[in-house]
Amino acid sequence: MIKEWATVVSWHNGNALVECDVKASCSSCASRASCGSRVLNKLGPQITHTIAVPSAEPLVVGQKVELGIAESSLLGSAVLVYMSPLLGLFVMGAVFQTLFSQDLAALCGAVLGGVGGFLLARGLSPKLATRSEWQPIILSVGLPPDLVRVDDASAESRP
Repeated sequence: MIKEWATVVSWHNGNALVECDVKASCSSCASRASCGSRVLNKLGPQITHTIAVPSAEPLVVGQKVELGIAESSLLGSAVLVYMSPLLGLFVMGAVFQTLFSQDLAALCGAVLGGVGGFLLARGLSPKLATRSEWQPIILSVGLPPDLVRVDDASAESRP
């Protein structure tokens, strides 16, 4: 199970709208001070995604929830998105090369196969996204923001 924390944006009739921050690089790496990926990610825009997730218990705006999604569904969607255009590119390139014995024909076949694989993935992804095992679920719920209180111990000891 892949887990990520999200912030509740709204809750209505058993559906929570949550916002997840996209993390492009790891911040816990030992070499983060000299990491080129970290520097490049700071230059780019900070992106957030909004997701609708079913929630039986009422949630408050600003509340943190932990979302989880099955690893198999994430891997399946990655295979669909990346492998179908690649497979189409190689198969159709080989078929056109065999049929016409010219490099230009193989190039045209590869382009057609890649576009066809992309269109196949685009057509199948909405159907697969409706499957319940491909949906994120709420694993745990944090305290509402109005219930969290931080006491400053040093302020109490001052005269």
